[in-house]
Amino acid sequence: MPLRLRALNIALLPLGAATFLLSGCQLAPSFGDTTAARASESDPMHSAPPITRGLDAQGLSTLLAAELAGQRGNYQAATQGYMEASQRYPSPTLAERATFAARFSDSPVLLQAAAERWRELAPSDSAPRRVLAAITLRQGRWAESLEQRLAITRAGDNGELTALAELAVADGAPLEPLLIRLREHLATPNTNALPHHSDVLLATALIEASAGETQAARQRLEKAQALTPDALPLWLAKARLALETQAYADARQAAKRGLELNPGDVRFILLLAQAEIRLNNIRAAEAQTDALLESHGGSHDLRLALAQLYLEEGHSDPAKRLLQPLIGQDDIPNLAYYLLGAIAEAENEVDNALLYYRQVSEGEEFIPARVKAARMLIAQDRLLDARAFLRIERMRFDQQFNALVMLEVQMLDELGQTEEADALLSRELERTPDDNALLYQRAMRAWEAGDLAQMEADIQRILHNDPDDAMALNALGYTLADENLAGRLDQAQAMIERAHELDPDNPAVMDSLGWVYYRQGDLERALPWLERAYALMPDQEVAAHLAEVLHAMGRSEEAREVLTEIMTYTQEHPVIDALLERHPELTPPGSQP
Repeated sequence: MPLRLRALNIALLPLGAATFLLSGCQLAPSFGDTTAARASESDPMHSAPPITRGLDAQGLSTLLAAELAGQRGNYQAATQGYMEASQRYPSPTLAERATFAARFSDSPVLLQAAAERWRELAPSDSAPRRVLAAITLRQGRWAESLEQRLAITRAGDNGELTALAELAVADGAPLEPLLIRLREHLATPNTNALPHHSDVLLATALIEASAGETQAARQRLEKAQALTPDALPLWLAKARLALETQAYADARQAAKRGLELNPGDVRFILLLAQAEIRLNNIRAAEAQTDALLESHGGSHDLRLALAQLYLEEGHSDPAKRLLQPLIGQDDIPNLAYYLLGAIAEAENEVDNALLYYRQVSEGEEFIPARVKAARMLIAQDRLLDARAFLRIERMRFDQQFNALVMLEVQMLDELGQTEEADALLSRELERTPDDNALLYQRAMRAWEAGDLAQMEADIQRILHNDPDDAMALNALGYTLADENLAGRLDQAQAMIERAHELDPDNPAVMDSLGWVYYRQGDLERALPWLERAYALMPDQEVAAHLAEVLHAMGRSEEAREVLTEIMTYTQEHPVIDALLERHPELTPPGSQP
């Protein structure tokens, strides 16, 4: 696997788009934290479809074992049992039950395999495609998620394309491939007769608007309005498009129409307030937000979202008025202190800003608040104060010690003080020589500097402390394989295979396995691991490995297809560029090597 964790890269906490955050978008399945789901029913398999007939002795034994595994909470074994049964008996119900069990298995690999088997056995059923659409979306495979949703749409069901488009725009996904595919679908004969054609029009309009094609977006929205004039997504899209094109009066009118259709809808109230702000009707906007707060009982979350809205529009006074009532309350959210700090910083009240940032306790905003505070001090030519501040914070918050050390290291690197950064990291390791997190960070810095001996020494120290550290095993194994060091490939293979035993669903480890087998000359063994890794983690480094192996196997056209896909979805791809320098014959048509 690529090393990936080259340095702690801490981004500032964005203020966010309040209108989108409050609209809600539940497009992805949960296969990480299933505690709540398990607690909601004593037997999650209870509602899965029953299997009652057509079994021989072996099949019955397999299913009984799967059933028992599910009842005991061993959902991986249950999934594997149902999958085995679905191979023996090609029944969609078996694959559906495997998918249901896989949802509780904490294994995205199993979930994807089960859902693909279900789709294979029930090609006309929309349900497995919905699962696959959610999985691919979670993996960042926007085009594949779109394909699943378009198939659902063609089958006459709602593919929820508008929701996908909203999320793609909000996440900054590559929009051009999605737009091309949506337009291809719209150009297909008879698609306008499908039941959910307006959903396709709305999705296309949202992406066109974000891409700056506002006239095309307006035309799509007019067509959608003719089909479903009372659809809430239509008026949301019209209001947002009008805001983006500075047609603020039209945005206000669209938001009001949405409120007529669905009185009290938070999304339209926020859009109406935003339109009033843009029209410089601050009093009218505050009246809207005050009414919204009153109707929702002064909710903290809503108050914060409204404050963010004003801040995004450059009006700090209304934001401050919204946030100040929270000060002194026992349950004040961290985000309130963070936003108050940002307001004070913008008003050049450095000491007040520092006070607010320091009151952000451990949680999502903790590190971003320290980033803002430290960089604020540096901008005031107070580097020593910034470093003293971070040192004090390390003493206050033991659990954040490593993150705060790496934050200071990162800032020193940004200022060009690399030697100071190295000295800080080494000094902290002298105090805590067995701190695996700091050892790993120093190892990654050594790797970046080309000091493989120091990198290996630190990784070996980690493995001495914890022989089952899968990340360290994989990092060193991959490095040995990638450097193709003579006489050490067998050692690399053993380390990566052990990492896979410890973390079997990690696509980065799968990539490392494929790469070490390739280095050993076993192309047939390498390929499936790289294909699985790329399916789960479609990044440029895995794509480069997969393409190189395909090319070595004489399948250069397939390699070019992989490179074309990844280059379409990424603006910068230095690893791909390096591959094309070595193998210019793999350059996709229309691309420059």
